[in-house]
This record gives sequence, C-alpha cells and structure tokens, in this order.
Amino acid sequence: MINYAAKIAQELSLQPRFVEATTTLLDGGATVPFISRYRKELTGTMDEVEVAAVRDRLAQLRDLDKRREAILKSIEEQEKLTPELKKKIEAAETMAALEDLYLPYKPKRKTKASVAKEKGLEPLAKVLWQQGNVSPEQEAEQYISEEKGVEDVNAALQGARDIMAEWISEDAEARQKIRDLFKAEGMISSRVLKGKEVEGQKYKDYFEWEESLKTIPSHRLLAIRRGEREGILIMDTFVPEESAIDRLSRQFVQGSNAAAEHVATALKDSYKRLIKPSIETEARMESKKAADTEAISVFVDNIKQLLMAAPLGQKAVLALDPGFRTGCKVVCLDRQGKLLEHTAIYPNEPQKDIHTSAAIIGALCQKHNIEAIAIGNGTASRETEQFVKGIGLPASIIVAMVNESGASIYSASEVAREEFKDYDLTVRGAVSIGRRMMDPLAELVKIDAKSIGVGQYQHDVDQNALKHSLDDTVMSCVNGVGVELNTASKQLLTYVSGLGPQLAENIVKHRNENGAFKSREDLKSIPRLGDKAFEQAAGFLRIKGAKNILDESAVHPERYNTVYTMAKDLGCTVEDLVKDQNLRSRIDLKKYVSDDLGLPTLKDILAELAKPGRDPREQFETFAFADHVHEIKDLSVGMKLPGIITNITKFGAFVDVGVHQDGLVHVSHLSDSFVSDPTKAVKLQQKVMVTVLEVDVPRKRISLSMKSDPYGKSAPKQDRKKREEKEPEGDLQAKLAMLKGKFGK
Repeated sequence: MINYAAKIAQELSLQPRFVEATTTLLDGGATVPFISRYRKELTGTMDEVEVAAVRDRLAQLRDLDKRREAILKSIEEQEKLTPELKKKIEAAETMAALEDLYLPYKPKRKTKASVAKEKGLEPLAKVLWQQGNVSPEQEAEQYISEEKGVEDVNAALQGARDIMAEWISEDAEARQKIRDLFKAEGMISSRVLKGKEVEGQKYKDYFEWEESLKTIPSHRLLAIRRGEREGILIMDTFVPEESAIDRLSRQFVQGSNAAAEHVATALKDSYKRLIKPSIETEARMESKKAADTEAISVFVDNIKQLLMAAPLGQKAVLALDPGFRTGCKVVCLDRQGKLLEHTAIYPNEPQKDIHTSAAIIGALCQKHNIEAIAIGNGTASRETEQFVKGIGLPASIIVAMVNESGASIYSASEVAREEFKDYDLTVRGAVSIGRRMMDPLAELVKIDAKSIGVGQYQHDVDQNALKHSLDDTVMSCVNGVGVELNTASKQLLTYVSGLGPQLAENIVKHRNENGAFKSREDLKSIPRLGDKAFEQAAGFLRIKGAKNILDESAVHPERYNTVYTMAKDLGCTVEDLVKDQNLRSRIDLKKYVSDDLGLPTLKDILAELAKPGRDPREQFETFAFADHVHEIKDLSVGMKLPGIITNITKFGAFVDVGVHQDGLVHVSHLSDSFVSDPTKAVKLQQKVMVTVLEVDVPRKRISLSMKSDPYGKSAPKQDRKKREEKEPEGDLQAKLAMLKGKFGK
C-alpha cells in the first residue's frame, strides 16, 4: 500500500509520523471526532479540522492514483506506453495533468483529424509540421485521390491542418499554458437573453456584467449561474484571444515560411475549435468549485452556530405556533420534550378572543407547571408575544421568541410522521418549536440542514460536497456536546461516532423494550454493536444518574482504570475526586503517563472530573424586541433597535428586529474597527444593537448598521439632525428591551 504520509504532512505542515498514525486510524474505521478526542498521543493533538484535512487529502491522492493506474493500463494495452510517457504520468500531481497526458491516447469519436488520417494525410501533416523550406502545394499534390476522397490540393492541405490542430490541442504543455492564462487573465461576462428583461428583473444587475474570474465573489458567480440555468442570462468565460494565440505560437510556430503559415493557421483553428472550449469548460468548473467551497464554508459556519446555540435545558415548555385567521397552535411538553396536550387559541385578528385565549394559557401553565413559553418567530409572532406578555403570567415563566425556520419541513417529514402519526402538521410544527428552545441541536438534526435557511445559494452548490461538509459539521457538534443515551432520538444517535442509522435504531428499540440503560457496558448487549463501534461511540454517550459517575462524563471507558488508580492512590472514591477540587489538585498526572497514555488525554480526564459531562454551549438568555416596533412601517431612519442575527453571508448579516422582515447589515457596517473578514466577527443568534439606515416599505427592504456611529463625522448635517431627532425614543426603547431580555420583567 502506498504511504502518502510524507506528502500530506508537507502540504498541511504536519509531522509525518502523526499523519501516518492518523491514516492508520482512519483506515481502521475510526471517526474524525474519536481520533481528535481520544487519540491525541498518536496524532500529536491534531484537532478535528486537521484530521478531516488528512482524511480528505488522502482520499484525493488515492483517487488520483486509481485514475493513474487505469490510464497506464489503457495506454499499455494500446502498446504505446514509452518509458518517457510512463515517467510523465507517474509524476503528474493533478487530475488535469493526468488527463492532458492521456488525451492523445483516449478513445474518441470520429473527428476531423481522424477522418483526415483515414484519407492518408498524416504524412503530409508531418512534413508541414517540420516547417522546412518545402512547397506545401507540391507536397499536397501527392495525396490527391478520388478513391480516398481528397479532391484537390486545398482539401489535402485542409486535412493536414485538421491533423495538426488535433496534435496542438492534445499537447499537455500547450493546454497548461492556456489553463494558466485563464487563471491569470480569465474574465466572466453575462448578458440578458433577448425578451427576458421583464421576467428576469431580479438579475438586472447582471444584464450587462463583466468581471475578473479570479476575483469574482462566490455569491455573484452563483447568482449569474442561477440566472443562466433559469434561462434569463447568457454567461461567458474567456481570455484575450491574442494572448492565447501568442502563447501557443511561441511554442509551435518556428519560422516564417509557407509550411509555418499552415501550422499557424492550424494553431488558430486548434485554439478556437478545440482548446478554448475545453479549457473554458474547465475554467467554468473550477470557478464553480471555488464558489461552492466558499458558499459551503459560509453555510457550514452558520449551521454550526445554529446547532451550538444555547439550550434552555430540561424545562416544562408551552410552545406556540402563531397565526391570525387559523389561530395559534398550542402544545405543552414535559421536561423530556414529550407531548402532553395540545389545543388552539385565537388571540389575534380577526377573532381577537383575548379573554378565552388568556384563560386557556393560564390554565395550561398551572396544570403542567410550565417553566418557559416558546413562540415561533413567523407570522403573527410579535402580536402573539405581546398577548402572552400582557396576560399576567408569573414572572418566573420565561417567554422567548424561537427561530422556526425549517419547522414546517420537519412537520411534513417522515421523522415527524413516525413520532406523531396521530397528529396533524400544525401540532408537529409547534412541538418542534418548543423542543428547539429546549435543545436546538437535538431538534435540528431531524431537519434537512439545507432547509434551515441560514446560507447563501446552498441549493446551487455541489450537493455531494455540501452533504459531506454538513455531515462533518453535525457529527462534530453532536459529539462535541455529547448525547444523553436514555433520551436521545434515533436521528441524534445516528450522528454519534461509530453508530449510524441501523445501530441508532437498535439502541432506541432496546431502550423501548428493556427500559433505560444503567451503564455504558449495557451497550454491548445491542445487536450488531461490536467492540469497534463501542470503542468509537462510548465516550460520546452520557447516562445521567448512572451508578458509575464516569458514565455521565466524557471519560472513555478504556480510561476508567486510570481514574480508579488515581482515586486509590489518594485513598478516596471517584465521587470524592469529582466533588473535591483539593483532591484533584493533588493528582500528579506525570505519574500516570504510559506508552499509550500521555499528558494531553490525562489533562482531558482531569477536566472531566472537575465537571463531568459539561455542556460546551453558552447559557440560555432571553431576548425582547423593542415594544414600539411591530411592522416595517413602524421603522424610521435613525432608530436604534435590538435585534437577533438570523443569517450570515459574505456580503453581510441579516438581522430580525421584530417586523416580520429581516434587515441587512452590509459587510461595511458590521464593525467599527477594520477586520479582514467582518462576517467572522458576528455569529448566528447573536443579540445586537442596530441603527436603521434606510427603509423601503414597498420593496420590503431594510438597511441597518451595527456601527456605533453609522453616519460618521462627514455625514450631511440634515442626516445627522434627522438621526438626533429619532434617536432619543429609539435609544430608550431599545435599552429597555435589552434590559428586559437580560434581567426578565
């Protein structure tokens, strides 16, 4: 088996022995979370990003070698594999370089060159190719043949040029020169298709557009490609033709005689007919790949922030899915998220039955000892929130708005139908809203991540690459937080290291039939869950209230004996170690170092003993919008308002200020100070203060700023005066709202 460790180590600036150990672990079926968490000594404490990079590069190199072997075999079978060609193929480091070398030997359909060769014109092409002082016409006369279909001198010369054009197009060096030219000077242009001007108004910016292929932002390229796919735009990728012809001429045209003129003519034909379309297609694919990578990166960052949002925890929750005419669906959930009761209320227009609705909510809160109320942030959310806050519920009950993006997708999914087959879509959606407040991660894994709506053009990118990145992200989040074995859904368990759908289903089935798991060791009785799966999964599964306190922690069972030894050496129990910081401070970690156990893992063990099963997510905080703002028409330039970031893109962040239409904070208004990527300075669900810069009610567009002085000292006097007139009330309302969110009523 080929050892790729040295190459990968050099490319990723890692040590070869650690890369080799990581490769061995990956080949043995270990997952990225397991390797980075429980094999730190072997990997030199590589984090998940580094381990995943090794995995992905390893796969690329193996794919490259697999293709290399197929190409060598094909050329060898044609009996055309020379030592020099073999050496070039073995040295090729990219798929493009490999395919360039294979191109002359690749089986192909009938071409102009192949037809000319069938007519016996290849010898003529070879004579002209030498560019000696010969008469092309006299040489061509020898090949005139009615039988072979070569009518005259011109036909013979044309056939020879077709053959030379193919030789040029199949030259690896020539193709690389044009490829490099596209990378350096490539441009992208778009124009509107005639008659599509009205239909394609949303693409108006790209009706006449031209930009460097090297610098075009991801979102712009994907927008143009979408416009092309929808039949609105025509997109072109090109380089200056003169530059391309010049580069090729310097390689192939060696003189200024008559034969060289035929080579030059063949060269121009080769570029326009063969090389340009091929490399242009490559350039389009490469630019799309780069745009996809950037868009996927943005989407993955957003999803991670959403998955790792602060959980309320195990509380009795009443959830409301707001509405007007159809009313608000109400569900009550116990502390484990089990549905207890559901009903509907009609506190908003047109019924406006506030008295009955208030009585129902009050009774349900009392009956089920409700500790928190979750309100979906969709239609009628602000009105419903105002109603709930105005009915005099106990101050101890938390009232919070919950992002309901994707809840409707969940409610119609197979997952929801399986769990709530006797309930309609509205009940399922309300349950999802309530559970999302309790534990966003556990609930969001049930929804197709693409449907959550926190990216840019996620439906336009390579779906396989997107799925790969999303699976990595979800797995990282799930295993980073840890999973409660006795309450986790099948969907959540699926993402635990070493499990997958079938074992997750077997665990839930065993739990339903035999009751709660008492210890991690009980996992070994699960059908098809062998030693390898147990090794990969056990450390990430938690059992709250287990007899062995280590089963509640992230300490792996393979290290339990080390902890027992630590306790024995101090003359205490493991429980004493957990409770007493003084006892833990007396542990000399160096004493427990062995061949397979080093200080990195020992430090992790000590950290777990200090706080077994700690949740890395932030603490839950309530939030309130400004009371005086409910609709877009309530906004005016200069207002300062509290808001929540709902989406982050490369061009800015979208903020919900409570008017059913998110506003955009352009990237230039995200921060007071200069940072290379301002979007990295904010995160999803972050509570922020924004200033209204512009409101376009007909188009439902809101422009916001997060700068402390969005207008700047150079702003026109009338703008500053308008701002000063608007700010006092806005500032006061905003501060009150923020204080309410932080300290409650």
